[in-house]
Amino acid sequence: MDSLRFSIPFDDINSAMLERILTTNVWSSELSKLVANAFLAQRISSINSISAICEATGADVTEVAKAVGTDPRIGSKFLDVSVGFGGSCFQKDLLNLVYLAETFHLPEVAAYWRSVVAMNEFQKHRFGTHIVRTMFNSVTHKKIGILGFAYKKDTGDTRETAAATIVKMLVAEKAQVYVYDPKVELDDLVNELKYHGVPDDDIGRHVHVMDRADAVADKAHALVVLTEWEEFKAYDYTRIYDSMLKPAF
Repeated sequence: MDSLRFSIPFDDINSAMLERILTTNVWSSELSKLVANAFLAQRISSINSISAICEATGADVTEVAKAVGTDPRIGSKFLDVSVGFGGSCFQKDLLNLVYLAETFHLPEVAAYWRSVVAMNEFQKHRFGTHIVRTMFNSVTHKKIGILGFAYKKDTGDTRETAAATIVKMLVAEKAQVYVYDPKVELDDLVNELKYHGVPDDDIGRHVHVMDRADAVADKAHALVVLTEWEEFKAYDYTRIYDSMLKPAF
């Protein structure tokens, strides 16, 4: 009865601010937040898994995503292929679902949602491995330019960014990694690399944070775009290519 008396004025107060309020029990409310992020992450991992099949078969993942997205039951949002999802919420909420499933003795459910995280890790490592293979299986002492370190555009947030995994892999191969991101702070970038297990000495010797994109590309052996910043789309890539060492990738 107390909860009923509380809910009536609460609804009245918020009716002017919100068109609709969903009234749920506590478990439904908690799960709704977890499931929303899990479903979005699932879509990203799904299209990334299809990108691997497309590369093996010669299909174009962009064309496949466009075709699938025309189905109104599916829609086109979150069907852009990427290096992998990041941010503070997706992986955390997925693992919370895994924990809940295991707690309630639902191992098959736990395995299903854990596979979304596993696919994300697979995509990141697949991309990093592809960079090395493309460069004749050796990036030792080579300059690799990285455009973008934030986990998505329009933010300086580096938490769980896929770029950290790529940089870690390149540093492990003794590459000289030059990074430019228009919003990421140096301390945040360094701390994220440390969080991913990159030693301080390796960061000092192999990672160089620049304040201009042309400094990243100049005399680089390869250029890798990891965040979809709008400014990156406006660059003159013919000029950038001309400034790189050849063969350039």
